[in-house]
Amino acid sequence: MIKSTWMSVLVWLLLAPFTAWAALRITTWIPTWQWIALIAFTPYVAAASAVPLLLALGLRRWAASAVALATSVTLAAVVLPRHFTDGNPPAGDQRLRVLASNLAVGAGETASLMKLVRALDPDVLTLQELTPDALKSLERAGLRELMPYAVDRSRGGGRGSGIYSKHPLSENPMIEQGGFRQARAVLRHPGGREIEVVSVHPCALRYDSKVPCWSDGLEALPRGGDRLRVLAGDFNATLDHPPMRALLEGGYRDAADVTGRGLTPTWPQQGWQSVPGVTIDHVLADSRIAVDAFSVHALPGTDHRPVFAELTLPR
Repeated sequence: MIKSTWMSVLVWLLLAPFTAWAALRITTWIPTWQWIALIAFTPYVAAASAVPLLLALGLRRWAASAVALATSVTLAAVVLPRHFTDGNPPAGDQRLRVLASNLAVGAGETASLMKLVRALDPDVLTLQELTPDALKSLERAGLRELMPYAVDRSRGGGRGSGIYSKHPLSENPMIEQGGFRQARAVLRHPGGREIEVVSVHPCALRYDSKVPCWSDGLEALPRGGDRLRVLAGDFNATLDHPPMRALLEGGYRDAADVTGRGLTPTWPQQGWQSVPGVTIDHVLADSRIAVDAFSVHALPGTDHRPVFAELTLPR
């Protein structure tokens, strides 16, 4: 009898963190700032939630089994859709190819990035942690010849950004929270459409003050209205973070999620840190834009993997 009681206690103790995680994930409540970082690992927790379920079933703890099953189903429901492709809205024949890369305070290898640009042939490139020295290095390597239009909001440290384009750009007021610059411009596509593009890079996942610049930086991103928009870069957030979920509800689709690549890690790049990979670099496209392809690439010198999306504009 005593052994049976202890086994029941063990099952419930093992199950409790998973159930609490699932409950927090489906809400927008952030009980403590550490939760902001932890929630990025929800896909791993979803997979591990099978352990208490199997244990409860094996020990015939039926009440615990019911709770464990509900927990696993809840976590699976928020994670598994990223592994499957979605449909697309009606589209025309005007393509927009988007590449985004965090340069790790300008340390991303210039030659490798230029090789990637030539291979993928993007219409627009958004850069994060773009320093003045990195900008000069890229332009010496010929980036301005390939993509002659630019918005330069580079800055020393990790707070600068920029946008390069094959097509004319008109700069919009940049978004700046906590000193992190998010360059912003309207691209005039040869087909006649105008698309607002933002090089996204809010603060890292931590509270720096009473008003966190991380959530402020995400909440400041544009949404709504008639203009087509594409947000691309290092969001410092996964699809499990409430501000990202709010962005999607505001009229965007995640290119990786749409193409079934939503669980592909983008940070840290292999060899940088001994933590499980998470998906914090994104291309978010206006929900009226079709997403045809998405891919993640390697770039020496940086801890982030560049992301690339092929989009088709609406008629």
